[in-house]
Amino acid sequence: MSFSEIIEKIDGFLWGWPLIILLFGTHIFMTFRTGFIQKDIFKAIKLSVTKDPDVEGDVSQFGALTTALSSTIGTGNIIGVGTAIALGGPGAVLWMWLTGIFGIATKYAETLISVKYRVKSEDGSMIGGAMYALDRGLNQKILGIIFAFLAAVCAFGIGCMVQANAIVTNIRQNFSGDEHTDKMIMYGTAIFLCVVVGLVILGGIKSITKVSERLVPFMAIFYIVGCLAILVMNADVLGETVLTIINSAVTTKAAGGGFVGSTVALACRYGFARGLFSNESGMGSAPLVASAAQTRNPKRQALVSMTGTFWDTVVVCLMTGLVLVSSIIKNPGIDALSGNGSELTSLAFGRIPVIGVPILVIGLITFSFSTILGWYYYGERCAVYLFGEKVIIIYKCLWVAAVFVGSVVELNLIWNIADLFNGLMAIPNIIAVLLLSDVIAKETQKYSGEHLEDKDETEIPTVRNSQNGVLL
Repeated sequence: MSFSEIIEKIDGFLWGWPLIILLFGTHIFMTFRTGFIQKDIFKAIKLSVTKDPDVEGDVSQFGALTTALSSTIGTGNIIGVGTAIALGGPGAVLWMWLTGIFGIATKYAETLISVKYRVKSEDGSMIGGAMYALDRGLNQKILGIIFAFLAAVCAFGIGCMVQANAIVTNIRQNFSGDEHTDKMIMYGTAIFLCVVVGLVILGGIKSITKVSERLVPFMAIFYIVGCLAILVMNADVLGETVLTIINSAVTTKAAGGGFVGSTVALACRYGFARGLFSNESGMGSAPLVASAAQTRNPKRQALVSMTGTFWDTVVVCLMTGLVLVSSIIKNPGIDALSGNGSELTSLAFGRIPVIGVPILVIGLITFSFSTILGWYYYGERCAVYLFGEKVIIIYKCLWVAAVFVGSVVELNLIWNIADLFNGLMAIPNIIAVLLLSDVIAKETQKYSGEHLEDKDETEIPTVRNSQNGVLL
């Protein structure tokens, strides 16, 4: 068995029932520990567009949210949904949606402890994340180091090279010609991507949030409106679409049409796995940028951050799922259970007259590009924790190089390694969430009701080794 096959098998096992049980179990547990925090989602959405003046932080609450969304809303919201349906049938859409509903609580919890235990660098900028919660909250620096290492490495794969490859592949599929033209498009797109990404990340978190604040609302609204337009075109089968999704998710009766062969077990497994992968609740990624937000207390930013899971999975993934299933029902010739999510998505959107392909192409390109920006910041923060601020310029150069490499090479092995590391980084983060659940419950109660406006007067400590990191 080759190294690539070994990695693929380990990855397949980890992202099977082990992570499903760990992550979804944590989602349910934190839902109860936070008093069903999902009930405050509309209050949280209002907070996300409200400035919190005269408080410490580097970026606004909205800037932190859109930066987190820029990395969360990615190819998983389109291709990932297609993969869930291709492997698990239409019922996977419902199970994916449920991971979003319950995952809101875990996103809230992991953000709260990251903000509570954040620190300042010597230049006054805010730093936080699971590594600081593990270090300061649980005195488990070694787990913090493990988390930071896994996140810094997997960022290059899942957050950079895979996304760059998706952009280039998408453009080549729609504008390809002869072999010479194809190579020109590939290398031209790769160079253009490197330049644009390099210019944005050169300005650090403030530059990234400035771009995210403009790009994320546009791309999300464009995609959602586009999906709604498609659903209007498919209105005659919407009722059947919803019933097919529900029946396939909860009954043992096999689905008909292009879905013959799907089962409840497959729908549950792949719906959970792709949903957990898409919204990143429990991964510890979004809190890395949330920790830099201007907020008067940990709960406020935790509420804002949990809206990310709502938009990502409860809204965007659901839109994609409804579009795909309704299009397959209208076009029963599509092999819905081919196992190839990318092919299924292309076929389903391609059967929609006029607007189908543009929505898919623009959605994939903007989602992938924004993911490259958001994950750069995640990786940089983890690298700084390990090696200090002097590593930033090196990390920027490596990131731009990775964009180019990802654009022009096949990525099967890199995808599997990154996918594996992405799953592994959830483990120390979930340990922090579960062992600090009492702290989360107390902070949630402390700032409930009118006390949500109270300012946390706890002094934020300054890290003296920010130039060197914990390993140097």
